Amino acid sequence: MTKPTSLGRVAAIDILRALTMYFMIFVNDLWSLQGVPKWLEHASATEDYLGFSDIIFPLFLFIVGLSIPFAIANRRKKGDSAGKIIWHIIIRSVSLMLLGFYMMNLEEITGGQVMVGRFGWELLMGAGIMLIWLDWKRTGLSQKAVYMMQGIGVAIFIFLAAIYHGGENGESWMQVYWWGILGLIGWAYLLNALLYVASRGNLWVIIAGWLFFNLLNIADLAGWTSGWEFLRNVAGPFISGSNPALTAGGMVAAVILRKLQKTGKEKSFYMWMAVLAVVSLAYGFGLRPEWGISKIQATPAWVGICSGMGFALFGLLYFIADKKGKTNWANVIRPAGTATLTAYLLPYFIYPVRSIWGLVLPIALRTGFIGILKSLIFALLVVLLTGWLEKHKIKLKL
Repeated sequence: MTKPTSLGRVAAIDILRALTMYFMIFVNDLWSLQGVPKWLEHASATEDYLGFSDIIFPLFLFIVGLSIPFAIANRRKKGDSAGKIIWHIIIRSVSLMLLGFYMMNLEEITGGQVMVGRFGWELLMGAGIMLIWLDWKRTGLSQKAVYMMQGIGVAIFIFLAAIYHGGENGESWMQVYWWGILGLIGWAYLLNALLYVASRGNLWVIIAGWLFFNLLNIADLAGWTSGWEFLRNVAGPFISGSNPALTAGGMVAAVILRKLQKTGKEKSFYMWMAVLAVVSLAYGFGLRPEWGISKIQATPAWVGICSGMGFALFGLLYFIADKKGKTNWANVIRPAGTATLTAYLLPYFIYPVRSIWGLVLPIALRTGFIGILKSLIFALLVVLLTGWLEKHKIKLKL
């Protein structure tokens, strides 16, 4: 892991991102198992319950917020103007939304009516993503060759859209259902990164934004935004407030850390994280009787409890990794924190190839504790493959 430096890269963020992506790959593989304990799975839409799978995505949103102040500071150090930074934010956000849009429509595809079948469509989507968003600077190819590769990727995306059939009978074309995981991350990143640039990283403005998104989440669940249907159709993830609230929480934590580092009061950082964790947890559990804890419904209780976990974990990992310098324990999953998008994409190649070749493990290896161990090993192998690809200059970058 990266050694911590003052106002530089924070090892705790890389480790927390790596842990979260590792477990995201793990929980995304639980569908392949039987006899999975309830506490590991997602709660249903009507349950007042928080399964392990329900905390992974919100923690990733929190980490997105942690990264924003440091990423923008690095761009400013390189001499980027505010306009150039905003343009970069927009490009990254739109890219995430596009990726989420395609991945979400994959879930609704009618494979039997698609020219290349469901698995072919999925593999071509993965290939298109690699061609467009590979970090080509690492490869040493000429700019002309890079443009050619990216052009092929764009052509693949257009082809996939042209042949798409979705819905129960294949009568539907590609459409927005819920933006997909990456699309929701894109919306949360866009809103918070623009807030950070506009406020010039002012802590009190960032806190105000965090409170605003949480209040918007309450308003949405209370039905006060029911008349905003047009805006909801255009920017639904903003209206719900839940995802940007989680990202804003991470941004609050990062801004506090940077300010304390600058003023030499870093020791009080742990107190800040403890207080914010307690306040967030109290907020979450306090509102649980009103709407319950639900990831699917994006309730305030879910937002508050997961935000509290984010503050607590970041404070703990900062103490272990950055204060004490204990980072070697996380080296095995390091690629999931440094090549995160690559790690997330790899299963979109692995699953269809496995299905096409008919590779299925015996049921004994996909049931109960043995099955869980199998998914943990699968996630680790994906991360190790990500690291191998990164060493060979294959890494996605938005």
